[in-house]
Amino acid sequence: STLFPYTTLFRSVAILLSRGPLRRGAAALQRCAPLARFYSTPVQNDAQQKPAVSIVFGQEPPSSLPDPFAVVSSQLRPLETSLKDLVGSEHPVLTRVAQHFFELVGKRFRPTIVLLAASAAAGGEPANARQVRLAEITEMIHAASLLHDDVIDLADTRRGAKAVHKIYGNKVAVLAGDFLLARASVLLARLQDIKVVELLATVLEEMVQGEMMQVKAMPEELLELDHYLSKTYRKTAALMALSCEAAALLGGHPPEVQAALQAYGRHLGIAYQLVDDHLDFVGSAASLGKPALSDMDQGLATAPVLFALEEFPQIGDIVKRRFGDESDAALVGDLVSQSDGLRRTQELATAHARKAAEALGVLAPSTARDALLRLCFDVLNRQA
Repeated sequence: STLFPYTTLFRSVAILLSRGPLRRGAAALQRCAPLARFYSTPVQNDAQQKPAVSIVFGQEPPSSLPDPFAVVSSQLRPLETSLKDLVGSEHPVLTRVAQHFFELVGKRFRPTIVLLAASAAAGGEPANARQVRLAEITEMIHAASLLHDDVIDLADTRRGAKAVHKIYGNKVAVLAGDFLLARASVLLARLQDIKVVELLATVLEEMVQGEMMQVKAMPEELLELDHYLSKTYRKTAALMALSCEAAALLGGHPPEVQAALQAYGRHLGIAYQLVDDHLDFVGSAASLGKPALSDMDQGLATAPVLFALEEFPQIGDIVKRRFGDESDAALVGDLVSQSDGLRRTQELATAHARKAAEALGVLAPSTARDALLRLCFDVLNRQA
């Protein structure tokens, strides 16, 4: 995978940090404005010390839960500008590619999680300057992984627009991803925290392993739900889980808070991907920003297919040949619609969203914690 050299690079940075402080490359960021406290009565814990909310697939969140993006809007707004500044380079093509990509990536879901996790761990106080920088680094790593994935997967579009490699070519797209990872490694070093460097290096390692699991899986492994969920954690959830843990570390919070936020990110990330699997079957190309059934067109068997396999064993041979025949995707799509595969995918996504919410029980009730709870609903209800 094209991410592999940067796993080594991040670990090398950790070694350098252990030998002494690096020169600070810029003045400390000013503390962002406090979070708006829109709600006077945050969700309390129940008798089991879990947040007292009931999460159901397709159910709207309680009106008392705040909009996560609004809660951190004062910190996200400068992030929109600073990300473009951070990728500034003497290579205008790479800069233009990176900036073009940031304009396509949506609502800044991952940095929002990092900023909210940082705040929730501190009882509702806003993220500090180093945590804001971590949010920027997280988004740069995410963007780099998508640039590389689009090349690997031969994707034509990204959120309904032409994929970067379709505009600039594969070489430039890969180099732009490498460039973002290199910039992220410099910014990460400036945080001056060895453990945080190791956590973000582990994110890259997990992404590489997940990509290898997808590309190099043995035929029988393609039929195993556990193999698929392990790959899903590595490719999608590891970045959320370990960046949330890193946010707690940078806030100086105890191990139980770090573990809780890691668990939250892990389960939220898995739920996110399971809903993505579900949408690939029920969403339209217009809403998804990519063709429906695109996973099978890429030779990938996702959760709905693996659940349907239990009812229709003939799917197994199709999965093993990675949907190689022209009619395979359409046939399996019909079988999935006749099976309980979509319902069971909904149930599994809901179970992970509930586990994410339960993990927050160790944190004090606050607006930021409520916003994290709201994300558990939003992930299940998303349409794209």
